[in-house]
Amino acid sequence: MSTPITPELTAQLAALTPQQLAFLAGYAWAKSQGAAAAADLPLAAVPAAVATASAPARRVTVLSASQTGNARRVAEQLLVKLEGAGVDAKLVAAADYKSKNLPGEDIVLLVSSTQGEGDPPEEAVPLFKLLSGKKAPDLSAVSFAVLALGDSSYERFCQAGKDLDMYFDKLGAKRLADLGICDLDFQAAADAWVASTAKLVADLAASSGGTAAAPATAGSAAVVETGTVYTKEKPYTASLSVRQKITARHAEKDVQHIEIDLAGSGIRYQAGDALGVWPVNSEALVAEILQLAGLEGSESVQKGDGSQTDIRSALSLDLDITQNTPQFVRQYAELTGNHELKGLSENAEELNAFLAQTPPVGVLAQYPAAIAAQDLFNLFRAQTPRLYSIASVQDEVGEEVHLTVGVVRFEHHGNTYTGAASGWLGGVLEEGDAVRVFIEPNKLFRLPENGDTPVIMIGAGTGVAPFRAFMQQRDANGDGGKNWLVFGNQRFTDDFLYQAEWLQYRKSGLLTRADLAWSRQGKEKVYVQHKLAAAAADVWAWLQEGAHIYVCGDAVRMARDVENTLLAIIAEQGKLSAEEAEDYLNDLREEKRYQRDVY
Repeated sequence: MSTPITPELTAQLAALTPQQLAFLAGYAWAKSQGAAAAADLPLAAVPAAVATASAPARRVTVLSASQTGNARRVAEQLLVKLEGAGVDAKLVAAADYKSKNLPGEDIVLLVSSTQGEGDPPEEAVPLFKLLSGKKAPDLSAVSFAVLALGDSSYERFCQAGKDLDMYFDKLGAKRLADLGICDLDFQAAADAWVASTAKLVADLAASSGGTAAAPATAGSAAVVETGTVYTKEKPYTASLSVRQKITARHAEKDVQHIEIDLAGSGIRYQAGDALGVWPVNSEALVAEILQLAGLEGSESVQKGDGSQTDIRSALSLDLDITQNTPQFVRQYAELTGNHELKGLSENAEELNAFLAQTPPVGVLAQYPAAIAAQDLFNLFRAQTPRLYSIASVQDEVGEEVHLTVGVVRFEHHGNTYTGAASGWLGGVLEEGDAVRVFIEPNKLFRLPENGDTPVIMIGAGTGVAPFRAFMQQRDANGDGGKNWLVFGNQRFTDDFLYQAEWLQYRKSGLLTRADLAWSRQGKEKVYVQHKLAAAAADVWAWLQEGAHIYVCGDAVRMARDVENTLLAIIAEQGKLSAEEAEDYLNDLREEKRYQRDVY
């Protein structure tokens, strides 16, 4: 049966939203019935609605650049707000984003954390290299806003977010909102930025005349119940099964192999993931801080959520009392009126040197003063969980999770102290004791899907942990790909972590090659980058075979030295310029063939 509707009108109708079609159907029915209400609506309104529908909607891309998952969660929160306001938005992790598509975007909202000494998150390195390089694109067609997450105890606080904001502005993008800044206790500030930015973008989309997605409703998406999900906010209370020292008795480093029982939790993880651990602070350290402040420990304090607790419990569980910050020193100087400390806190260079050498308890010991319990509580930041690369896979260990923990120890004013989590896990916890944990997935540190792909694993010290998991997984899978370990530590006799296991993998043929670097053995210090440089031709050959490269360990020195060495190898072996070598390595990153888990 033929229809009296013209092809032009059919095309216009196809551009209407469901709401507009419903309106038009009602109008047409009322008109056909001769209803008075229809007469009240100017017929011109219908073609106007059709014309409006054909205007392009504003397109919003939310880009998350996350290291530990916080930025990703805030970006997800922003996406929900935008969709709830009817905005056409999508969320993309920086690791999955093709940086060269940036000039074609409409609105870009970026949520970025900062790692190390002001560096971008690992997944965002290709984006940063593009924006800061000679081939930086023209972004004059793009509108943007940036939310930066960071840790104010670092000198280059929120630097990655600040850099993104600067790059976009410099490359001609139109700013929609001021740069948002969030410290470790980020949720309140992030909530405010998300709410204001989502409203701004929704208003912009509405004023443009373009159509938008219908606001999300409670029934618009299916919710699948999969049991309890344990998170940073809701950790699982597991128990310690095994703690075993795996460095020699007289070694300079104390590294402990930790096994935690997850039986009955339903927790699943993959090779490359991290385990979040909520530490309990040292009783001796808590007692010393209370004594220096002139407190008994039973004094009541109010926490940030309005609840009450005693100061001893707060120092044990709720506060980070091991890491010094500029705010701690400045606030303590103001609180005590100490002129020497005030002067020190006003000199950035002196303050940074002081922070590097002095824990919070050292400040209290050097500049003693009696202070009220609530004032003491307010000096410290909230406790945060520590993340450890998982050293096992469940195909091998079942309902357990293994960690490789280097215990941090240092001396100050005649006392010995340890890191909050490393000292607790590696020295205080006894078998059977409770420990609160959660899985922090790391999709940016995964074995290749094709088990026949060669892999090169580069790590120093406890950076070997995820590679133990990689080998367990490849063994369980029966993968045929070649495996090359480049591992460094101080001494072969003292610090060859999991030596027996690596030797067994070598004997079975699963470990194709092992290059070991010992920095305190022999006349010269040998590091992993030296082993790579010596094997330059082989590294290049493996890359030509499609090898994936993984780096785990210290971000400031080891990882940077390794990257510089890889660039030199690529330039020399591939006969490329320095700029071409940078592009080659950046392509490996975007193809997920060069992945780093650095800290």
